[in-house]
Amino acid sequence: MDVLIHVFVALHIIGIASLLGGFLTQMKAMGAGTARFVPAMLHGALTMLVTGVALVGLNQAGDHPVNNIKIGVKLLLLVVILALVYIKRDEEKVDKGAFSAVGGLTLANIFIATLWT
Repeated sequence: MDVLIHVFVALHIIGIASLLGGFLTQMKAMGAGTARFVPAMLHGALTMLVTGVALVGLNQAGDHPVNNIKIGVKLLLLVVILALVYIKRDEEKVDKGAFSAVGGLTLANIFIATLWT
């Protein structure tokens, strides 16, 4: 069971890397006002959602402790990120506020995951 959990953690990290990487590649375009949500951002957020749900289930099945409040906060942030990226994914350019919100919420999600013990 532990090996499976580690595989899903690795996939979860790949998802966050895709989301954050997509954001970082558009930073220069954000300065010019032409940033857009790239498909990697949507796929990364969806990967995070699926692997995160799987991780919670696997940890609970293995009788590992799960901080449900932390998971709930992370899920809420991810749902907001997904909503923003999904709704505006076909737009040629996204306003700086929405684009910055996705980047900020992504960073917040990373810090919650690593610092909230």
